[in-house]
Amino acid sequence: MNSLTARTPPVALNQLEAWQAAEALARRDLLAVDLLRACLDRIQAREPQVQAFVSLNADAALRLARELDAGPVRGLLHGLPFGVKDLLDTEDFPTAYGSPIYAGHQPLADAAAVALCRDAGAVMLGKTVSTELANMSPGITRNPHATGHTPGGSSSGSAAAVADGMLALALGTQTAGSLIRPAAYCGVVGFKPSHNRVSKAGVKSLSETLDTVGGFGRSVRDVALLGAVLTGDERLADPRHFDAAAAGPLRIGLCQTPDWSLADTDTRRAWDRAEKALAGSGKALQLPPEMTGLVALQKAVQAFETARSLRPEWRRHAAQLSAPLLALLEDGMRISGATHAQNLQAVARQRQLAEGLFQDHDVLLAPSTVGAAPAGIDFTGDPLFCRGWTLLGLPCIHLPFAQGQTGLPVGLQLVGRFGDDHRLLAAAHWVHQQLLGQNPALATAAPVATAATAAALAER
Repeated sequence: MNSLTARTPPVALNQLEAWQAAEALARRDLLAVDLLRACLDRIQAREPQVQAFVSLNADAALRLARELDAGPVRGLLHGLPFGVKDLLDTEDFPTAYGSPIYAGHQPLADAAAVALCRDAGAVMLGKTVSTELANMSPGITRNPHATGHTPGGSSSGSAAAVADGMLALALGTQTAGSLIRPAAYCGVVGFKPSHNRVSKAGVKSLSETLDTVGGFGRSVRDVALLGAVLTGDERLADPRHFDAAAAGPLRIGLCQTPDWSLADTDTRRAWDRAEKALAGSGKALQLPPEMTGLVALQKAVQAFETARSLRPEWRRHAAQLSAPLLALLEDGMRISGATHAQNLQAVARQRQLAEGLFQDHDVLLAPSTVGAAPAGIDFTGDPLFCRGWTLLGLPCIHLPFAQGQTGLPVGLQLVGRFGDDHRLLAAAHWVHQQLLGQNPALATAAPVATAATAAALAER
C-alpha cells in the first residue's frame, strides 16, 4: 500500500507529524519510500530559498527506505526521514562543524545520537547547517516563514528543515539557547532533554557543563518519540501520556524570569494569551533572589569552557575563525581556572536550588525568546531567556502557538524538573493543546504552505 488510509489526516505526506507517520509506517499504511519522496520533492522546491542543508544523499536514503519497506519494523523511528546538525559526527557524510577549518572532514563513526536514530529505523537524509562551531556567527540558512529573517542558531538548519516540511525530525544541540531559540523563530517544537540524559559522544564539544543533544518536530508527540530513542527511556513516548486527561490537574509556575523587562510586545502578547488559556492551572512564580544571577553565570561558564575546548582551532587556525568567536575565546581565556572552579560550585548550588522550584509546581512556563525572529540573517538572536535553564540542566520544550505583529511565529517554553523528561512531555502535550485552543487558526505548527506564502511574509 503506498498511501495513507482514512485513519490518518488527509494532508501532504511531508507535512505529517512524525508520530502520525510512524504509526502509519508501522501498520504498513504508508511506505517509507513514499514519505521520503514527498520530503525530497519539498527540498527540491524550497531548499534554494531556505538553504537548510550542508549535504544531502537522496540515493542512499531511497535505498534504505526500500529496504525498510521490504523488511520488519526496526524501531520507534522506522522509516522517518531525519536530519543531523553539522555538529554531530556522521560516518557517511562530511562533518565540518559549521567551520571552514573542517571542510571535507570525514569522521569514521556516527555520533551516538545519530547511531541510536539509525538503529531505531530512521532514514538519515542529510546534514543541516550549524552556525560557526555552534556559536553566534550565522550560517546560510534563512527562516522558512520569511527568508529575510534569521532562523535562529546554532541549530538553524535543523529547525528550518522541519518547519518547512523537508524532514519529519532533526537533531540539534544546545549550549545556551540553540534548540529552543531556533524552534521559536521557525515555529516548531524544540526539545532540550535534561543535561546528560543523551550521550554527547561524537558531538563537537563546546562546554561539558552545558552541552545537550536534543531535537525538533512539529508536535510534542514528535519530539517525545525522538527523545525516547535518544534517552532509551520509552516512557517519553508512552501513548498513555498523551490522552486528554493524562496530565491530570497541573500546577504550572508562570515564571517570567528576572529579564522580563527585555521581552518585546510579541512575547508579552503570547504570555497574556497563555495566562488566559491556563487560567486555574497557572500561578505566578518569581525566582528567589539567590537565583537571579543565572544568565551571567552561564555566560562565564560557557566562555571559559568554550575557550579551552576550541583552543586547538584557535591555536592553529585563528585566521579562519570569525571576529565574534575570537572575541568570545579571548574573554574565556581571561577567566582563571580558580574562578571557573568557583563558578562550577555555584552551578552545583543553583541546580540544588532549582529543585525547590518544583515543590509547589509540576512544570514552569517561561519565555523562549525576546520576540519573533529578527530581520536579517547576520544575527541569530539573543538566547537570553534560555541561558538560565540551560545552566540548571533542566529539560525544556518550546511550544509554538501564536504569531507576532509581522506574522512570524511566537511561543513559550515549558521547563521541567531535572530527570523528569517524561512528565514534562506529558504536561507539555496538555499545555500545548490549551494554548492552541486560544487561536484555532494556528492549531498546528504547520510548515510554510507555499513559496508564495513565504514571499508574502518576506515583504512585510
